[in-house]
Amino acid sequence: MNIFRFAGDMTHLMSILILLLKIYATKSCAGISLKTQEMYALVFLTRYLDLFTDYVSLYNSVMKVVFVASSLAIVWCMRRHPLVRKSYDKDLDTFRHQYVVLACFVLALLLHEMFTFQEVFWAFSIYLEAVAILPQLVLLQRSGNVDNLTGQYVLFLGAYRGLYIINWIYRYFTEDHFTRWIACVSGLVQTALYADFFYYYYLSWRTNTKLKLPA
Repeated sequence: MNIFRFAGDMTHLMSILILLLKIYATKSCAGISLKTQEMYALVFLTRYLDLFTDYVSLYNSVMKVVFVASSLAIVWCMRRHPLVRKSYDKDLDTFRHQYVVLACFVLALLLHEMFTFQEVFWAFSIYLEAVAILPQLVLLQRSGNVDNLTGQYVLFLGAYRGLYIINWIYRYFTEDHFTRWIACVSGLVQTALYADFFYYYYLSWRTNTKLKLPA
């Protein structure tokens, strides 16, 4: 593992901790897209099908468990917690994510590195993660104002993918048989989706004003 991969993992973990802090400290999920969280849960469940069959390292296994468990916990809180679920912005979270999930699955059947059960679902998870943030960005645009914790959550989530792109570039030049082109292309698409948010987050930070996204 290189420093860029580790930094990406820690940034990703930080984004999840910020989201959990928001939910548990405020007993509110206002401004958070349940559809994005459901898509992330599906991403981790399908990506880590090898959790009990392929052992890489203790660090690798622990991180897989953390990402799966935390994503399911977030979905559970937003759907079942008696206080948290009352704050869910259902009327704003209207992105039709089921079509995106279906499209990603079809794409995984067509474009994969090997036609095996695990590899197809790995490709599916990569494609789905690339666009999983869309319902969240749409919700924030519709709501207008973005609270600090939600803004930081999205910022760290985007930064994690940016660090992973650097990780892939590093691995391309240092490893003889690095061929994860699906992850590289999908990662570029995913990072591009954050560009507008990063711009307005920077403006908010520079002018010391509340973060607002244009409708």
